[in-house]
Amino acid sequence: MKKTKTYHKHKLVAFALFMFAMAGCTDLVNDEQDSVVRPPVEGSSFAPGNPTEMLASAYKDLGAYNDQGNMWAMQENTTAECIPPTRSVDWGDNGVWRAYDTHNWTFTHPQLIATWNQLNRRAYKCNEIIASNPSARQAAQAKFLRAFNMYQVMDFFGKVPFREVTQGPKELPRVMTRSEAFDFIVKDLEEAIPDLVSLPPAPQNGEASKEAAYFLLARLYLNKAVYKSTAPEGPYNFEKADMDKVIGYVNSLKTSGYGLDPNYYNAFSANPGPEVIWASTEGVPSNLWNCTLHYNMNPSGWNGFATLSEFYDKFENSDIRKGIAPKKDGSTFSGVGYGFLIGQQYTEKGEPITDTRTQKLLAFTRDVPLTGAATDKGIRVIKYHPATAHKFVFMRYGQAAVMKAEALLRSGNAGEALKEVNALRAIRKASPLASLTNDIMFDETSRESYWEGIARTNEVRFSKFATGTGVVNKDPKRAVFPIPSAALVSNTNLTQNDGY
Repeated sequence: MKKTKTYHKHKLVAFALFMFAMAGCTDLVNDEQDSVVRPPVEGSSFAPGNPTEMLASAYKDLGAYNDQGNMWAMQENTTAECIPPTRSVDWGDNGVWRAYDTHNWTFTHPQLIATWNQLNRRAYKCNEIIASNPSARQAAQAKFLRAFNMYQVMDFFGKVPFREVTQGPKELPRVMTRSEAFDFIVKDLEEAIPDLVSLPPAPQNGEASKEAAYFLLARLYLNKAVYKSTAPEGPYNFEKADMDKVIGYVNSLKTSGYGLDPNYYNAFSANPGPEVIWASTEGVPSNLWNCTLHYNMNPSGWNGFATLSEFYDKFENSDIRKGIAPKKDGSTFSGVGYGFLIGQQYTEKGEPITDTRTQKLLAFTRDVPLTGAATDKGIRVIKYHPATAHKFVFMRYGQAAVMKAEALLRSGNAGEALKEVNALRAIRKASPLASLTNDIMFDETSRESYWEGIARTNEVRFSKFATGTGVVNKDPKRAVFPIPSAALVSNTNLTQNDGY
């Protein structure tokens, strides 16, 4: 059974000191066995380092997004796109997955704590890079990465702690409100853009670029009403000026040569195409197929996550996003299809697979309970295919296209929004829509970006997060997660979010 993954812990002295300060301890012994010890800046724990090495480490940290837990689980397991059923004792894990599905998490949830620590460590690493005499291009990349990590903290938790490198270990990090963090992140991106490179479409755009900054700014302004709201659960006031910025930034991506790929799954492979704006170069996201494929398939998976039939039924049969049947031509992994896997499953030679636990033919069912699920229950999802997957995609033009359409709709231009959506649907081989409402726009956004690690953000913006299938705790204040208990104890500048 796959349990929560434990990541490699960097032992740079600065990080050890930072985490010591965050924990509020008073004694510290440095482990220098595999660290480079640098003379600290007077009055603080920080010592400037090699910005090239530090920046490489910051990019390497992005590999954490390849996991099916932590950030990805907080975005997907909590929504109507994904269900993490317990199958006998498999995927029990002390209820961590079920808590996400039912919205019954607490501030002691281990993955929630891990996500808080990961993201805040990564943001602080970027502060160190910026203070280590980087080149203009390196500083711009560090600002982008800091903005990206702080954006995640702001989106998940609302409040964002921030430690200056000049602060001593006993000084508490200041805490930005969600509104303050939004402004800080936007400023970082705007300052970074002039010194970032401009990158055209490529199978693996791993470096922070002008286009990646444009995309993140578009996402920020699309969600600005959420982040600036006095209550995380809304109501939200989407202003036309903000929607115009979304449209402008997406148009800039098109000017740079980005567009929609007729082969929807190209963006998640090593194949060339016009969609990939920014991706992690750190490893292959194998956990995202392992977590859903059955034990007896090739590759052998962990037989976990599935989607719900209600979500599956939102797709027309002709829609390429619904999936591509497996080739079953004898080549490696050709028994696995793309998109949604339902019904009888086959080997690479086209022979029906038998579930060795039940001795029955393996046919994935539409129905799937959260607990007590049999090994065949639930429609499985393959966005990254084991035969072609190459990187984890953070940003692609398909996501940008639906952001632009939504911005047009929210700014009162439903006609143009409908044209944008139908242009996308034509490329995806789906029939045109006759009209466009907020609900229809939400469905189209979900169809385009399912299982890409942004579902919760989309549901919150459309005021659907507290009402999805499987939600037991319907408190709308759960639009943000709680601040972990250890963080509250270590930093008295933090206060718990409402509802926890």
